[in-house]
Amino acid sequence: MESIVLDAVDKKKSFVVYGREKKNPNKFTREREEREMAKMVTKRVQDSTQEFDQEVEEMVRLERYNEGGKRPMKVKMRSQVAVEEIMARKGKLANDVVHKEIWIEKI
Repeated sequence: MESIVLDAVDKKKSFVVYGREKKNPNKFTREREEREMAKMVTKRVQDSTQEFDQEVEEMVRLERYNEGGKRPMKVKMRSQVAVEEIMARKGKLANDVVHKEIWIEKI
């Protein structure tokens, strides 16, 4: 029962990033680059007074790595409020020419 409650809370504190993956075969380098990408996405949608990039707690690719694939990435934040604010402003990513191939959704 406790794990069901934890899963529900985990989902409310998470979102999924689609559209880009660094093709680095070195797992440690790839994980560092993924953390930077999660922070970049949150920076793109936050207001100038907010620091959601500091709220990133964990990132997990949702599928097995394969050369040339584009796996979605689950990003878990420290607070549900941060996720709600990010979702409210996710349209900023669509207007960003440099990152137009990236989009985010709630789990």
